Amino acid sequence: MAKRNVEVFSAGCGACQETIELINNIACASCDITVHDMHDAAVAARAKSLGIRSVPAVVIDGKLADCCAGRGPTETVLRQAGVGQPIA
Repeated sequence: MAKRNVEVFSAGCGACQETIELINNIACASCDITVHDMHDAAVAARAKSLGIRSVPAVVIDGKLADCCAGRGPTETVLRQAGVGQPIA
């Protein structure tokens, strides 16, 4: 039987735990779930190569899920919020 590979990248926080529980609750027999610890340097390096910028993040069959893409701080957004600009 073919399996869907579902990977969760987690730092062990409450939000990560909620995501793990959600996936475990909705998974079916076709889902093979793996939870990765972002405290491991090799895991963090792989996460970066997948485009993961914040956790929790979910990768399904090697592709970062749309809900997890494009998240995380960027220099542009931080500068727009005033970071790096003196207060007059």
